[in-house]
Amino acid sequence: MPIKSIIHDMRMSRSQRVVQDVSSAAAAVVDGLSQSCWANMPQELLREVLMRIEASETAWPPRKNVVACAGVCRSWRLITKEIVKTPELSGTLTFPISVKQPGPRDCLVKCFIKRIRSTQTYLLFLSLTNALADDGKFLLAARKCRRATCTDYVISLHGDDMSKGSSAYIGKLRSNFLGTKFTIFDGQPPHAGAKISKSRSTKLVNLKQVSPRVPAGNYPVAHISYELNVLGSSRGPRRMQCIMNAIPSSAIEPGGVAPTQSDFSVSSSDSFPSLSFFRSKSNHVENFTSGPMASQKDGVMVLKNKSPRWHEQLQCWCLNFHGRVTVASVKNFQLVASPENGTPGPEHEKIILQFGKVEKDLFTMDYRYPISAFQAFAICLSSFDTKIACE
Repeated sequence: MPIKSIIHDMRMSRSQRVVQDVSSAAAAVVDGLSQSCWANMPQELLREVLMRIEASETAWPPRKNVVACAGVCRSWRLITKEIVKTPELSGTLTFPISVKQPGPRDCLVKCFIKRIRSTQTYLLFLSLTNALADDGKFLLAARKCRRATCTDYVISLHGDDMSKGSSAYIGKLRSNFLGTKFTIFDGQPPHAGAKISKSRSTKLVNLKQVSPRVPAGNYPVAHISYELNVLGSSRGPRRMQCIMNAIPSSAIEPGGVAPTQSDFSVSSSDSFPSLSFFRSKSNHVENFTSGPMASQKDGVMVLKNKSPRWHEQLQCWCLNFHGRVTVASVKNFQLVASPENGTPGPEHEKIILQFGKVEKDLFTMDYRYPISAFQAFAICLSSFDTKIACE
């Protein structure tokens, strides 16, 4: 049977399991999965079929067939997740957890950000072509929330559901009052042994008896700081530094390893095996370290913006974005790993993240290993924020 026919029959099987009675929906779905002929396929045959589908659908939108296979039942999902490689190895973003995993080592993942001024919303898309503007594959969304002493950017897996109490919540970016220092928070531990400290917000969360299915805490994974303009006026480029707390400095070296999350935290939603891995859940307490940015720790990777050069003929600061940026803006930047006290090597010349303006509300974002799409998106959001001391 052709692969497309299998996908079609599989989707028809899933659609037939939909029931109108909400009270019996869960039982009907589980019963439908156990009775489905697709769930009882021999493991060897199933693995061969899924491997062919994964190998044939290498790019979006056809790659949605791979995601559809993972949503059939638990056995299909487990085998599909074993077959599909991480973005580091494949260069492809497939499942929602891919936005939390480091990008490929040898090339940049090309994305773009759309800014919606009316709702103060930012949408991240994966570029499907080499064009600077296309429809793209939706990845993440963020909404700006102004507060009395800071600004929060809540980051979500869904463009229409960006509350912190949502299962789609995966993290946030928080700035200080001046917009010069930022902290990136992950909704779940970035690696084993990650620690957080309790705060006043933790007590409030505990008092309100928040459901365990609601992400109630955050882990600081990076600190971003902007320095005063190098020329002391609005003509010069910004200077920024990103301390990636969750990534060791050795990650960019040959054989280096960056923490890679394998799945979102799950809870009782396992009762719906075809849906659970699309959700994000956390049982952690809330944390935020206020005040000055934490000092750099030994062995932590530090990113700094690549210094632009002054173009005499154009009378402006220039960086080579290789055609990915077309509009001059103070927001444009390229980040490389800083050698700090070590000797600079070829790995310190590679651009890890670049961000630049294409149109009034359209920006490109390209990133690579060892940072993830989530971390790259949060860093780029910091460039949108107004910086009273830097402008």
